Amino acid sequence: MPRVADHEERRLQVATAVGRIIAEEGLNAVTVAKTAAEAGISVGLVQHYFRSKDEMLLFTYGQVLERIEHRVTELIERSEAVGARVEHIVLDGLAEYMPLDDQRRQEWRVALAFTGRAADDPRLGATKAAALGRTRALLAQAITNAQECGEVPESADVAKEAARIAAYADGLTAHHFADPAALPADAVLAALGDHLATVFTGACRLRGRSPGERPTA
Repeated sequence: MPRVADHEERRLQVATAVGRIIAEEGLNAVTVAKTAAEAGISVGLVQHYFRSKDEMLLFTYGQVLERIEHRVTELIERSEAVGARVEHIVLDGLAEYMPLDDQRRQEWRVALAFTGRAADDPRLGATKAAALGRTRALLAQAITNAQECGEVPESADVAKEAARIAAYADGLTAHHFADPAALPADAVLAALGDHLATVFTGACRLRGRSPGERPTA
């Protein structure tokens, strides 16, 4: 067991180093030698755990997704416990994927680097597609739940609305990342909130929350 734990710890150490390099200098700056120096370990040790730059990027991207998805899961649990509208849970959950602070900006740079690399690598592309699929599935489940409580009309096409919301959020994220001065974080969240309001149009029968109403702390 200790050897397995050490193996995972070393891989996480390398992934953290890769993430820092990408955040500070971009994907092109990532090399085995630079990653080893950033992680404080030998080149040979990095090569023992990862055979290529793409393998390091794949694992790093997976760690980023795991952190984000863990935060989203915790957010959903907290929000449901206080009876929040599904609309607001979706808004807050999508915000975890956006580069709205230093940590999330670093995470998004890793995701952006991975997306670029995935365009030319079927294995990486499949991983990216699976991640997007999980996001759409979460949104679809949220919309279905909202239909059951009255926030979303029963006639709404769940898959279509989930795809529209995901695409809208991705577009806002790309514009904010490229030019945060022109589209600051508060404007991003306001625009996303306006879009969600066109989908989540009803009051929640189960929680008694009307559109725009958040629970008090």
